[in-house]
Amino acid sequence: MGNITVAVLGAQDYSSGIGKKGTSTDITLYDIKKGEATVTLIEPTRYPERLAPLFYACALATKAIVVVDALNAEFGEQLVMLQCSGIKSGYFVLRNYIPKEKIEPLIKGTSIEGFEFLNDDTNVLREKLLAEAAQVKPDEGQAVGTVPIDHAFNVKGVGVVILGIVVYGAVAKHAKLKALPSSKVAEVRSIQKHDDEFETATLGDRVGFALKNVEVEDVDRGVVLTNDPTIKTSNKLETSASLVKYWQTPIKTGMVMHVGHWAQFVTAKVESASEGGDFRKPSLTLALDKPLVYRPGDKAVLMYLEGAKLRVAGTLGLT
Repeated sequence: MGNITVAVLGAQDYSSGIGKKGTSTDITLYDIKKGEATVTLIEPTRYPERLAPLFYACALATKAIVVVDALNAEFGEQLVMLQCSGIKSGYFVLRNYIPKEKIEPLIKGTSIEGFEFLNDDTNVLREKLLAEAAQVKPDEGQAVGTVPIDHAFNVKGVGVVILGIVVYGAVAKHAKLKALPSSKVAEVRSIQKHDDEFETATLGDRVGFALKNVEVEDVDRGVVLTNDPTIKTSNKLETSASLVKYWQTPIKTGMVMHVGHWAQFVTAKVESASEGGDFRKPSLTLALDKPLVYRPGDKAVLMYLEGAKLRVAGTLGLT
């Protein structure tokens, strides 16, 4: 069974015409299933009043559908978030007679330049997504795996259940996983993927784990389940940033930013900022209000919630 996760941006509830609605909080999940192919759709329900849902939707996805009703600041912010999140594959659905010639200059030379333009037909989208998911081949030979948690709750008769996506490796039933950044260790009692039971979850799978040895407050959003010894935690980052070309002002000491990685959205105070001749390539020291969990070599998204028109500043290297 292959699964792909898709961020659906630009029109609330657009996914209801494609898949079946599931969990809904500040992000809303929808499922599609055909045979062994599955697709998870994520909409940022509380966006644009809050930036975090847009970040979560893009950070957890590998593909995007962008519904374009108007060329405005909100649309521009979505494009920047997609680029900073590293999404390179997806579709633009144009409405209100907006021609693709209006979009192409905005994405030229960016990671999303290869997005396909489609008519507003949810049936076509559904079939395209399922066809892509059917091509995904699971790799169950991995000895370690990592699952950032996006939802957690108690289920009567089952206990603690978490929802998340396998971002690296594979996880088997009965695996013991650290619940980082805490010192708790959880055991996977059972694995569900789109309501079916499995022995193993692999890269890209949308999963529900029933867990032993933890309470629900130990595994809320942002906690990372992993048995990968290379995963790090740190409450201070000394890093280089790459600010997007639309970002107009230098990062200054004392600014309160936010760092996003996987399902983590962490407040960060700038302790030092050195431009080195190019304010869009600063070296930063950031003090975090809680430890960030990451794999060395990953990138994080740097955000500034007080931004007037654009709240997505750029990316950070994680070492």
